[in-house]
Amino acid sequence: MQRICVIGGSRYFGKLLVERLQATGHQVTVINRGSARPPAGVEHLVADRNDEASLVAALGSRTFDVVIDQVCYTPVQAAIAVRAFAGRTRRYVMTSTIEVYDPATAALPAVPVGTPVAEENVDPADWLVAMDLPWHDEAYLEAHYAEGKRQAEAVFTHAGTHAGIHVGTGAGGFTFASVRSAHVLGGGAQDFTGRLAHYTERISRGEDITVHAKPLPTVFIHYEELADLLLWAATATDFTGPLNACSDGLLDVRDLAALVGAQTGREPVYQVVAMGGTAASPFSFDRHYAMSNTRAKELGFSFSRAVDWLPGAIAEALTAFPAATV
Repeated sequence: MQRICVIGGSRYFGKLLVERLQATGHQVTVINRGSARPPAGVEHLVADRNDEASLVAALGSRTFDVVIDQVCYTPVQAAIAVRAFAGRTRRYVMTSTIEVYDPATAALPAVPVGTPVAEENVDPADWLVAMDLPWHDEAYLEAHYAEGKRQAEAVFTHAGTHAGIHVGTGAGGFTFASVRSAHVLGGGAQDFTGRLAHYTERISRGEDITVHAKPLPTVFIHYEELADLLLWAATATDFTGPLNACSDGLLDVRDLAALVGAQTGREPVYQVVAMGGTAASPFSFDRHYAMSNTRAKELGFSFSRAVDWLPGAIAEALTAFPAATV
């Protein structure tokens, strides 16, 4: 049994992670702002992670074997966590994202189209941090989601002084790992993003799916598989640094739409997006940043194939978000 602290963990794969940690015998503490209570038997601390004094007060004298941070989006939040958890944990795991590799959001090393991107393409040890950007502004944060995650990883990686910015005294005292998740699907109504529902609803009604002229492939992961990987990363391995998390197999937007069409009995109808025109549907990409999961496999984690679980995820979405046909 390990003492595990989960920051966030109130919905989707984070909620499932808390349930699986508890089911496997770990002592679990959840920290959130009180919007949702964890399962019975899980300790619940109410605090705003953006308020350092509130977070430290809620933690009291508690210590943990591992902290799993589901909701860190900025270097400012990371710096608060470094200070708050210094001396309280031996390991810190942050949920990150495939979006850190998006070449539209930063000047990144070029990767040949079709070559899955490896972790070293974005090295948090070399990434510059800018604490003085308007990270507290929701509109700015939404527009700079990928950069916020990159800089948060950088702060944890250094856990001390980086680029002249002091974030903590004596370093964090814990090892750090980030899990860069692919696009998460599955779970029906639990999937609050609405991205898969976009396809099931529109294709069921015979409505257009907007796509790029030559959409490039991406990678996905089932929400249960991501919960399993986070549990493994926190309790069964001691790797450090970034780790890509994605099911096997590259798929583009037309592959996804075809799978939906097969279950709805409707042939997908496509509208090609003109340059500078209407935004494309989710998962239609005109740039390449599909991830490689080689490192995770070499460390011992086994992934499923996306084409094996996607039909079930589509069926769940069709049940949860029924759409009348026209």
